[in-house]
Amino acid sequence: MNDVNTGMLKTRVIELVNEHAKLAQVINDSLFSFGELGFHEVETSKYLTATLERHGFKVERGVAGMPTGWVARWGSGGPVIALGSDTDALPNVSQKPGVAYHEPLVEGGPGHGEGHNSGQAVNIAAALALKELMQNEGLPGTLMLWPGIAEELLAGKAFQVRDGMFDGVDAVLFTHVGANLETGWGEVRGAGGLISVEYAFHGASAHAAAAPWRGRSALDAVELMNMGWNVRREHLRPEQRSHYIITYGGEQPNVVPALAKVWYYIRETDVENVRKNFGICNRIADGAAMMTDTEVTRRILGASWPRHYNRVLAETLQANIEQIGVPTWTEEDEVFARAVQRAADGEPVADEAARADHHRTIQPRHRRHRRRVVGGADRAASLSGEHAQPAGPSLVQRDGDGDADRAQGRRVRCQGGGRHGARPVAEAGADQRDKALFHRSSDQGQAVRAIHRQGRQAAGRSQPGRNGQVPPADAAVLL
Repeated sequence: MNDVNTGMLKTRVIELVNEHAKLAQVINDSLFSFGELGFHEVETSKYLTATLERHGFKVERGVAGMPTGWVARWGSGGPVIALGSDTDALPNVSQKPGVAYHEPLVEGGPGHGEGHNSGQAVNIAAALALKELMQNEGLPGTLMLWPGIAEELLAGKAFQVRDGMFDGVDAVLFTHVGANLETGWGEVRGAGGLISVEYAFHGASAHAAAAPWRGRSALDAVELMNMGWNVRREHLRPEQRSHYIITYGGEQPNVVPALAKVWYYIRETDVENVRKNFGICNRIADGAAMMTDTEVTRRILGASWPRHYNRVLAETLQANIEQIGVPTWTEEDEVFARAVQRAADGEPVADEAARADHHRTIQPRHRRHRRRVVGGADRAASLSGEHAQPAGPSLVQRDGDGDADRAQGRRVRCQGGGRHGARPVAEAGADQRDKALFHRSSDQGQAVRAIHRQGRQAAGRSQPGRNGQVPPADAAVLL
């Protein structure tokens, strides 16, 4: 295909993506309203699969043994292009959309604090645009859409790969929310490899007041293990990241706990160091058990190795990103973004000159990564991705609406609320994806709530779905 024809097809697919902008907004808002935890994406999966079936896709449900897993296909022959994005929410981050301060929809409920409501919206808009173009132009190929199930638990993708869901796929294009419109190739930046493991300590119960000497506290063992790991952190590589929570610590204070559990994430940049730190963590657990005369067992809940992205796909996508350009943010968008930054203790960028200076200061951070695609200030490419990687060439594109989502662990988790004025971005061609970028309406207080209500009514927003609870992780992923 010559450059003239390719250019014409790109122009046409951009027009088609714009035609699906309204649907993408509705999908974005609907998934945000469901806010379902990993393995509980029931309403989310039901809604997405029904939407795809209405547009002619053949859907297979219950993929890889997961009730909320699915894969949707349209077309025939090659190339086979897979478009993926995660769909699960996070616990305890329920938040009203379009509100620049902490105001949960359901107090203590889950919500989309990492933008997993947005990826399928842009993927479906892209797939429908490309489907129409392929039909009109007689282009061969198969489009395949799939969800990242329970991504926050490192679960779904490993089982999908294991069960051959990506066999025969020529390219996997993955979407995740981010602070810029960007892509990258080579090794991912940051601690991309991870083992999720739960340690259970088993001791002996006793009355803590009447006969504490008869007890062997499993909770003491957990606390000693955590102390040991925290002391050891100083002598691990700076690249490591690790986190833990105590998932069970006993029933009541006057009973010596016979059982206690702690859940760890062990992260590093490569397989060797993930395994090394996992071994250190195991030895610390064994030491804690020895000190308390308890026994320790461990259960691997999930694992993923560092990702490596395809250079040809990334450079092709980067060229299309530069051709389309970044969204034009309205004054309302800027007001809302600054409000979120203040609420999240961020550093607001006041004007165009300051923004330019800001991007100049962050560019060297991106350049430190050896293999990357060079872009403009707002289009700086980086090595980005999410956990387990399907087989075959793949890459991740992050859309440009992620600053608020990076406020995890802070006071505000504002995400979602797509509205009018969306600026879709598309990349055409058999091995490229179409994207739609969305931004929130802005302002604070009564004005922003009124704007959101109007947008939700116009978009036909679905009612909030049921919120799942954290499931027990009962399936181990073999390393």
